[in-house]
Amino acid sequence: MTVISGVDALCAIEHPYQTGANVDQLFDTAMREIVAWHVVNTPGYSQWLAHHGIKPDVSNITTWSQLPPVFANYFKKNLLLSQSGQAALELTSSGTTGQKSRMRYDERSISAAQGMVDRIFRYYGWENTDKPCNYLLLSYEPADVITLGTSYTDQFLCKYAPVKRAVYALRHTGKGHEFDLFGVIRALQEFAEEGAPVRIFGFPAFMWFVLERMREMQLPPLKLHSDSLVFFGGGWKTHADKEIPKSELYARLTGQLGIWDSRCRDGYGAVEHCVPYVECSHHRFHLPVYARAWIRDTRTFEVRDYGQRGFLQFVSPYITSCPAHSIVMSDLAVLHCADECECELQTDWFELLGRASNHQARSCALAASELIQEK
Repeated sequence: MTVISGVDALCAIEHPYQTGANVDQLFDTAMREIVAWHVVNTPGYSQWLAHHGIKPDVSNITTWSQLPPVFANYFKKNLLLSQSGQAALELTSSGTTGQKSRMRYDERSISAAQGMVDRIFRYYGWENTDKPCNYLLLSYEPADVITLGTSYTDQFLCKYAPVKRAVYALRHTGKGHEFDLFGVIRALQEFAEEGAPVRIFGFPAFMWFVLERMREMQLPPLKLHSDSLVFFGGGWKTHADKEIPKSELYARLTGQLGIWDSRCRDGYGAVEHCVPYVECSHHRFHLPVYARAWIRDTRTFEVRDYGQRGFLQFVSPYITSCPAHSIVMSDLAVLHCADECECELQTDWFELLGRASNHQARSCALAASELIQEK
């Protein structure tokens, strides 16, 4: 039996942004354990390492950026599984049409990822089990068993405060999903009247279109409870040409809904890589203790320095059900060192620049954004 006690210990670190030599050593131990796990439990993984000149015990690498990664888009056509992933929870990335990423998460892998979210929400003081909240979920209303990654995430995020009432922006019609713009506006008005804290989760493009319509209709600003929270995820995708700076979106949320900038955050993640990356108080995506990141040149695939753009590579030992512990995303980004941010966190952070191409491969947010276009 392959030992992964170091993996479990790393994923259990309470401070999500802890730094220091002991943490670095534990990360190194955990990565060695997860590689050994996949060598034993994932068919073809040892051959994958050998193809890249890496020994099964990874004794000939000096940095985890050298660990051969899998492209996230590969999961849109292939299901990679270890033995523990054979009968595991399956999540997909695409909501309506187009290619889907299919990922399997065994109980320990999904629990590890969810534990990371727990600790980040706890760190920022967003866990409040005593005060019921109204929820506006800017994502897909489930019709049956939840398999879509974004819906699964939004449902999970509702555990940090009791649900008083929940409203979905993408209503299930029986034949698909439809963006309920006026239903969202009506819900926000009712939430303001009820006076309970409001939590808004999901795709930012939907929130922007709601705010724009409210302005066009000359509706008066709302004053939501001061403990309200906005937590975005998913990006703008097909509406990239309409994307506005986060600072402007957050300012509009303050002006039209009364939610302060400090209570507006964005999150980055993917069904292919469930480690949560959450904006700090200065709206930068700092790396949690559970992962490391590098930037890869889009042409040569070489690792680039701080401040240079390229593909975003993540390495994290949390996942046993699939060999996705070294993965390259389709997003372009720039990596910055910790001291380039004025917040209290001492870990590196990355700046997202957008997708590398307009390839037909799709994501939840891309498919969802088309529902805006249809309306």
